[in-house]
Amino acid sequence: MNQQALKQQVAAKALEYIEEGIVLGVGSGSTVLCFIEALARSGMQFKQIAAASESSAAALKAAGYYVSDLNACDPIDVYIDGADEVDPNKCLIKGGGAALTREKIVAACAKQFICIVDVSKMVPVLGKFPLPVEVIPMARSYVARELVKLGGEPRWREGVVTDNGNWILDVHYLDIREPAVLEQKINNIAGVVTNGIFAKEKAHIVLTSQADGKIAVFD
Repeated sequence: MNQQALKQQVAAKALEYIEEGIVLGVGSGSTVLCFIEALARSGMQFKQIAAASESSAAALKAAGYYVSDLNACDPIDVYIDGADEVDPNKCLIKGGGAALTREKIVAACAKQFICIVDVSKMVPVLGKFPLPVEVIPMARSYVARELVKLGGEPRWREGVVTDNGNWILDVHYLDIREPAVLEQKINNIAGVVTNGIFAKEKAHIVLTSQADGKIAVFD
């Protein structure tokens, strides 16, 4: 089974964890696009839907859904999103698609966060995937110097501007054995909007599509 098929499989499985009439949060990324496609086929309707990126909002609208501004939403019942890495404690690295700040905000607003990934995203320790850090543009060089002090090698993702008008530094060569500690340290650097460690807002449930076609559930 190829990776796209695995993404489609786990995206379809996520439909079992939502029900009509709830307030739904939708993340971003390729697996989430598969979820939106599955959602459209299901015909399910919701009280409100909030999206964590402009691209996801556009996909939802194309599927016939009205997307609400998060400020106008009731509390989110379930948030569905993917991840770039997932550790055994359900802490995540997110932000490969540069939507980490809005994803973290929507996750914080949700009563339940369900992460959908294929098995390639499961790791024993976070950090092989470069850690995205969203920064205010004027602070890029300063933040990069501070990230070097933490043991990483930051690289500016040139040409990428987030939905919030900011820039991304991707931090290579981190061995993230204490995700919550590093998340807070990086967030305390002046000029950082947020970073892609999701430890405080980690997943409640992780659905993982396996190579044999089965779905593993970590709750």
